[in-house]
Amino acid sequence: MFAIVTIAGQQFKVEEGQEIFVHQLEASEGDSLSFDQVLLINKEGNTTVGTPILNAKVNATVLLGHQKGDKVIVFKKKRRKGYRKKNGHRQHFTKIKIDSIAG
Repeated sequence: MFAIVTIAGQQFKVEEGQEIFVHQLEASEGDSLSFDQVLLINKEGNTTVGTPILNAKVNATVLLGHQKGDKVIVFKKKRRKGYRKKNGHRQHFTKIKIDSIAG
């Protein structure tokens, strides 16, 4: 059984027991979360597609809050002009575990 759900503006294919990193959520470690923007549910070969969302919920638990991803270097340069800009960025993530898919 799997579902496609929108979490923090991104769509994820999730299954029960799966652990995923999502964009930073305002929740602390150990909190229970519920996502109601379920777009699709596949239960034993029977697929239900929402128009645009279904009346279903995905429940999750926060495992690790406020983690940082790998550093991404942004380097801009224009040749022969002496223009160089170097910048770095680290995205903030929250690790959640999918407990159940109800729908």
